[in-house]
Amino acid sequence: MMVPLDPMGPPVVNGGGGGGGNGPNGAGDTSGVANSYGIATISTNASFRRRDDEYRSKIMGTTVRNYAEDDTNGEASTCGRILIFLSWVLVVLTMPFSLLVCFKVVQEYERAVIFRLGRLMQGGAKGPGIFFILPCIDAYARVDLRTRTYDVPPQEVLTKDSVTVSVDAVVYYRVSNATVSIANVENAHHSTRLLAQTTLRNTMGTRHLHEILSERMTISGSMQLSLDEATEAWGIKVERVEIKDVRLPVQLQRAMAAEAEAAREARAKVIAAEGEQKASRALREASEVIGDSPAALQLRYLQTLNTISAEKNSTIVFPLPIDILTYFMKSKEAFVPNA
Repeated sequence: MMVPLDPMGPPVVNGGGGGGGNGPNGAGDTSGVANSYGIATISTNASFRRRDDEYRSKIMGTTVRNYAEDDTNGEASTCGRILIFLSWVLVVLTMPFSLLVCFKVVQEYERAVIFRLGRLMQGGAKGPGIFFILPCIDAYARVDLRTRTYDVPPQEVLTKDSVTVSVDAVVYYRVSNATVSIANVENAHHSTRLLAQTTLRNTMGTRHLHEILSERMTISGSMQLSLDEATEAWGIKVERVEIKDVRLPVQLQRAMAAEAEAAREARAKVIAAEGEQKASRALREASEVIGDSPAALQLRYLQTLNTISAEKNSTIVFPLPIDILTYFMKSKEAFVPNA
């Protein structure tokens, strides 16, 4: 049995096999198979028709839209040519007074973005120097390319270790693309300043207090990269970011000062103990040397007298040798028993 699929008409079933005929009086098995294939064929044809209709509607809709856009662009270009022609006529008729309006000058650090009939002119920004505009149909905007400084006001930030600090910074930026800074954003400078404040708060909120106090250069570099990447679409180049000051609460300052003072005192005590330990070792070594050589004690005695006399003191202390005292003590012990 063969079932041809006709997308534009009803299905045609050709029966075959022994004892069967073409018509409703044929074999029951053959008619059942034919009916099942007919149902499948009808559903397939319906899906094909829907797809064809959708495809035709898409093609026709796109064509209609393209024709409409072409008509609109054609009308706009025609009107634009007429207005440009009339503007030139006005310039010629009012010569030379029109030259005062048509010729403009921008400084070395400026650029002029020109709009003709509301559209950007080809060639990008004009300047520096003199440039020409048509009256009534051209408008231009001056863009300053010099580096600007923005002093970020103090921002109250909660650090990662739950400490409230006040941080302020300085951002240095400039306009790198005059056309993009005018066409892509309403106010590039205001947007950059707001983004700088937000970036400062977000960056400080992900850091611990000791990192903010000790890693200012690293934090400034990460802020500069983040701001530069975000403002590239606005025609802004962030050159540098510097953190000015980090203000801590008064109670926290006192606690940190007390902690630092205690740490310093502990280190001082450790150093003094180490010094006494080294001094005692040195004295022990000196006593061992003097004990081995009795003449060393006499030399030390003479050296001490020399040091005292060099300071011009009126009092001189003469140490009494221990041997003499020992002799007198022995004599007294010998005298007492005899008595």
